[in-house]
Amino acid sequence: MKTFPTFLAAAVVAAAALSPAAHAQFSAPPVSSQFRDTSMLKPPAGARVAVVEFEDLECPACAAAAPLVHRAVEQYHVPLVRYDFPLKMHVWSMDAAIYARWMQEKVSPKVADEYRASIFAAQQSIASKDDLLRATQKFTSDRKVALPFQVDPNGTLAAKVHADYALGEKLNVTRTPTIVVVTKDKYQIISGNETGTSDPNAIFGAIEAALAQTKAPAATATHPAHK
Repeated sequence: MKTFPTFLAAAVVAAAALSPAAHAQFSAPPVSSQFRDTSMLKPPAGARVAVVEFEDLECPACAAAAPLVHRAVEQYHVPLVRYDFPLKMHVWSMDAAIYARWMQEKVSPKVADEYRASIFAAQQSIASKDDLLRATQKFTSDRKVALPFQVDPNGTLAAKVHADYALGEKLNVTRTPTIVVVTKDKYQIISGNETGTSDPNAIFGAIEAALAQTKAPAATATHPAHK
């Protein structure tokens, strides 16, 4: 798991130009939510609100949602807590997650976010692990980053991706992207619930409502006690 405050410059998406509805409310999840252990659905220390996302780099819906998610966390200055959740049916998403982790740890979080965005943009032209490798080599070459022959010789990065996946299974994530806006005692599913709507555009109104509900109360004036 990695926490990313605001590294990726989101692509301009026409649908994302929506402003949150004035009447948007931050509410508890529906009774029909499939989630199990929700203890992980909390903001990082010091944050009132966060966005939790389980992402698969080979998932077309994740590619479509990513610019909206990043625009929202940048607009409202809330952290994004991202978990890799490479679906087992996908051919190269596990390898892509490992490359992204390598860039996160060895290059910079900003470059790692740019890599994820570039893979989403090139998704339709990546049909195999060899295609992914070529796309990754081009990405690193364009930035004058030396990509080693083996990015994860000891399996350390793969273990971190597997740990993210295990957390998703504990929560009972069943699809990607799973996007949740969280506060310390509530969460609202934006995308990924098995029932109801899965509209990433709803993230804007949910974050705004969550921030409004968690706003610190005004200080109450106190007066000296008389003896």
